[in-house]
Amino acid sequence: TVAEVGSEVTSHKVGDRVGVGCMVNSCRECENCLAGEEQYCEKGNIGTYGAKDVDGTITQGGYSEKIVVDEHFVLRVPESIPYEKAAPLLCAGITTYSPLNHWNAGPGKKVAVVGLGGLGHMAVKIAHAMGAEVTVLSQTLSKKDDGLKMGADHYYATKDEETFEKLKKHFDLIINTVSAPLDLKQYLGLLALNGTMVNVGAPPEPLPIQVFTLFTNRRSFAGSSIGGIRETQEMLDFCAEKGIAPETELISADQINEAYERVLKSDVRYRFVIDAKTFAPA
Repeated sequence: TVAEVGSEVTSHKVGDRVGVGCMVNSCRECENCLAGEEQYCEKGNIGTYGAKDVDGTITQGGYSEKIVVDEHFVLRVPESIPYEKAAPLLCAGITTYSPLNHWNAGPGKKVAVVGLGGLGHMAVKIAHAMGAEVTVLSQTLSKKDDGLKMGADHYYATKDEETFEKLKKHFDLIINTVSAPLDLKQYLGLLALNGTMVNVGAPPEPLPIQVFTLFTNRRSFAGSSIGGIRETQEMLDFCAEKGIAPETELISADQINEAYERVLKSDVRYRFVIDAKTFAPA
């Protein structure tokens, strides 16, 4: 979202390249907000889409013609990142960067990414740029060529039962990007000593877990939301420095329904971005 900067704004000026991510406000007073973790605001952060803002209005997100946002929640978009690439970075980019950063993905770490979709392909690119050894775990090998081009060192099909035997106790960190139920015992069994499996995908139904699986190798099962404003800016700067960008398909407003149907069929590689210039005037 391109912003028109007002006269009282001090952190940005007219003409700056800026963007707005998944949240537009928080209480700014709780312990988490003061620590720069506004996404975990104890009173609940205010989302960019369909949330009640502090003035009682409902946020309209990227479908609005204009947006008013507190300057604290506005990000600087580096010159080298096109706007259509910046938009997914402010969603999928920070959603995957945050856990990779928090759990110290980097040289000497073996990282697995479950699923190579809108989230997963960003996790692969970022983990690779951080210096980790990256493995994609996908149902089939249909996207193997894509995954290897994005920086994956290895690619395995989870439909092949031998995969779980071969990779047993192998990974330091698993980033699960899929929103479908998994056999957690199988995936947790892939973690090495002190390994962690982090969910960024959100299945609608509860997932059963055999707690004894965690005892072995002192494993952890965790979740992660987006990132705070400071970390999101760090992510944008990191992606600009490393030349990381999401794989996108730019569509016009009259293609939204078609794109939605394609998403349901998993027929997207790997993010649709709507060109806001094609929105019909009100």
